[in-house]
Amino acid sequence: MSRTTPFASPLLLGFDTMEKTLERISKASDGYPPYNIERMQADRLSGEPERLRITLAVAGFSEDELDVTTEENQLLIRGRQIEQGERDYLYRGIAARQFQRVFALADGMQVLGAVLKNGLLSVDLIRPEPDRIVKKINISVSQ
Repeated sequence: MSRTTPFASPLLLGFDTMEKTLERISKASDGYPPYNIERMQADRLSGEPERLRITLAVAGFSEDELDVTTEENQLLIRGRQIEQGERDYLYRGIAARQFQRVFALADGMQVLGAVLKNGLLSVDLIRPEPDRIVKKINISVSQ
């Protein structure tokens, strides 16, 4: 049985990488750590543009145990807690587990920065308005 994809139309050229990205994201469905994505309105007084903020709940992680990087069109957020010696737990309900959360970024998206405060890691992103380019294509006529 063949599978029909949203990008199977002959009018959509060069979208094969987008299709692969969608497949990869649909497979990564681990719910840890939980996160929010919110739209932050532009602030005309301070001149800050509209932006997106991704906030992850990373309680127990220090700045040294978190890594935020961009690779190609992906935002990768990784966490790895370092075991602090031998402890004698009577009960251990807080797991020291590592994680990797991947977000696909549209072309032109830029990471402004990341802030860790009160166990929440916030990553701000903007999408600058691209210059509209209209290019005239000459038509050659052969005789």
